[in-house]
Amino acid sequence: MKTRSLLPLSRPLALFGVLLWMITTTPATAALHVGDTAPDFTTPASIGGKVFTFSLADALKSGPVVLYFYPAAFTKGCTIEAHDFADAVDRYKELGATVIGVSHDNIETLNKFSVSECRSKFAVASDGNGHVTSSYDAVLAAKPDLSDRVSYVIGTDGKIKYEYASPSPDQHVANTLNAVEQLKAGH
Repeated sequence: MKTRSLLPLSRPLALFGVLLWMITTTPATAALHVGDTAPDFTTPASIGGKVFTFSLADALKSGPVVLYFYPAAFTKGCTIEAHDFADAVDRYKELGATVIGVSHDNIETLNKFSVSECRSKFAVASDGNGHVTSSYDAVLAAKPDLSDRVSYVIGTDGKIKYEYASPSPDQHVANTLNAVEQLKAGH
């Protein structure tokens, strides 16, 4: 009985694994850059489990907006990021900024997420059709039905003042908070 080696099959599988790793771990990149006009949007959102309509244009009348996109509610990285934003939201408010998170999750899921993970401190918006995510080029390339982890600071003039993209939730709050502080200081 003749046996075949699995070695020839293992090379293509290894190559596929490397390619898959490269696609899913490639750093996120934001297509909108400092100075670009932020696309206006209105979408259902939840804060403290209560649904309302979030309008970027209306929010900008009160001050800058920190807009962050995240892949999915209740996943490990998104929960960490929501906790970090909740811990810092009082400082954002002192600086006159509004924080809003956006994902493809439905509003029922976000009602729960806004209470438990966002601690009823800031709003999260539902982008079920992906229109907002697409307009900000925050679509996760490896899984287009999810948002990439991208954060923007939008000035009251409707222009992008800061952008940051990274699959890790670690620096989104620190970086956007610093950007809002710099904006407030007139830099």
